[in-house]
Amino acid sequence: MKELTHYINGEHVKGTSGRFSDVFNPATGEVQAKCPLASAAEMDIAVKAAMAAQPAWGATNPQRRARVMMKFVDLLNRDMDKLAEALSAEHGKTFPDAKGDIQRGLEVIEYCIGAPQLLKGEFTDSAGPGIDMYSMKQPLGVSAGITPFNFPAMIPMWMFGPALACGNAFILKPSERDPSVPLMLAELFEEAGLPKGLLQVVNGDKEAVDAILYHDVIQSVGFVGSTPIAQYIYGTGCSQGKRVQCFGGAKNHMIIMPDADMDQAADALIGAGYGAAGERCMAISVAVPVGEETADRLIEKLVPRIEKLKVGPWTSGDDVDYGPVVTAEAKQRILGLVQTGIDQGAKLVVDGRDFNLQGYEDGFFVGPHLFDHVTPDMDIYKQEIFGPVLTTVRAGNYEEALKLAMDHEYGNGTAIFTRDGDAARDFAARINIGMVGINVPIPVPLAYHTFGGWKKSGFGDLNQHGPDSFKFYTRTKTVTSRWPSGIKEGGEFNFKAMD
Repeated sequence: MKELTHYINGEHVKGTSGRFSDVFNPATGEVQAKCPLASAAEMDIAVKAAMAAQPAWGATNPQRRARVMMKFVDLLNRDMDKLAEALSAEHGKTFPDAKGDIQRGLEVIEYCIGAPQLLKGEFTDSAGPGIDMYSMKQPLGVSAGITPFNFPAMIPMWMFGPALACGNAFILKPSERDPSVPLMLAELFEEAGLPKGLLQVVNGDKEAVDAILYHDVIQSVGFVGSTPIAQYIYGTGCSQGKRVQCFGGAKNHMIIMPDADMDQAADALIGAGYGAAGERCMAISVAVPVGEETADRLIEKLVPRIEKLKVGPWTSGDDVDYGPVVTAEAKQRILGLVQTGIDQGAKLVVDGRDFNLQGYEDGFFVGPHLFDHVTPDMDIYKQEIFGPVLTTVRAGNYEEALKLAMDHEYGNGTAIFTRDGDAARDFAARINIGMVGINVPIPVPLAYHTFGGWKKSGFGDLNQHGPDSFKFYTRTKTVTSRWPSGIKEGGEFNFKAMD
């Protein structure tokens, strides 16, 4: 049995708490490793190492920090296949999907190479008689991130890339379900020239999370996961005076207008609904066809496509469409919600409950499901299923479809498929959701824009990556400077107004 470690001050360190979490091979159901769960004392050791290393890094000029980012990009490309294999083995993603996970994180690191430009302050000369004024963007100190199982490479890089580029040290608490890739990323960053102690990986559960939230040294916390935990972390972190950004659950709607290219819409729903076994916060889980005829045509297009999906382990080749879900508990929860949908009156058009993969009977595979005639009062509509289950809610007209997405408590992503520019423009302007796709099913912004949902999908004032990340990981100091000429004859006891 492989025993994983923490990564503290440039070294792999065995856990000392005596507590471990099983890391499974999702394709076989077998335990392949033990992940240590840190105590508050272990977290404190990592934080102290980060605190000691940060001042010198923060004083390093941004261009030199950017060169470390450049080298890290080279190493990520060099080890892409190795990282993707480790990711697939613990998460269950197909190999191409695992590489995509790494690539989208790499793109944020590439954006961070521009840190010297992004960290420039502002200057006003002669703000008053002999007075200059300028602002500086300075690092926070020690930051932390708590990341989910579904993107074990991308989301950590979305956090620690900008944090390090801004001159901070960073404590990463990855998911204990697939922790190997984050450990590998920390090694690669130090190979790229990052001084020891600046990127620590501390594995753990709620005890480690609370140690982050209540530690006086840690100045900011980022989180991606479920909404209840996002609310807990946001509330607790803010009450401790930390800067916090938290991203929670999602229920992403795709509106299909009567004029849409139905083949294009169906293909988009297949990839967006079933890719990565639906374990994506930007997955489309609700199709909203407008009009009965549109709905009937859409279902007719979807069924044969769904029935042809190839489900299997990542080792079966690049033509596998999706792999297993992450744990047995996740599988049982998904199937439980499917049964709830049936019990509450939804029509199960494609039934994947009896899916069984020969040779992998103990794996966590879930067959694809398609529901029709779902209504907003049903649990499968209200809850995030996080599995290969697509639900269809029929809307009578455009306004009804728009209202469905706007009334849902989650507001992460949404999309509309149409040939009508006016409808698309109206949808983009009115929808109360953070990321919008027009004939694009999964509208995840590129690295130089920001990623973030609205409503109960996001908590905090600033989003992930893009310009917002450099605001989140720095604080502004403003200096008012005066160098009077000649010898001052006496003190002034009131603040002189600017002329």
